[in-house]
Amino acid sequence: MNDRIKLLAEQCRGNPMTSEFEPFFDKAKFALLLMREIAMVQITHQAGMDLENKKMDDPAKELNYAVIEHFGVGK
Repeated sequence: MNDRIKLLAEQCRGNPMTSEFEPFFDKAKFALLLMREIAMVQITHQAGMDLENKKMDDPAKELNYAVIEHFGVGK
C-alpha cells in the first residue's frame, strides 16, 4: 500500500468518543480524506497544465494519471 494511503488510514483509526481503545476505522472519514486528496492532486496538476500551448489528446486522462502516480497504485 502506498505510504500516502497509509497516512490517511492512520488518521481514521481509534474512536475519540470512548476512553478505551477499541478497534475502529472510520470509513466515512477515510473516504472524505481520500476524495480531498484526489481533488488537491488534480487541482495542483491542472494549475501546472498549459492547455493553450500544449496540444493534449485528453486532459482528463492526464489528470487521472497524475492521481494514479501520486498514490503509486499503477506501479
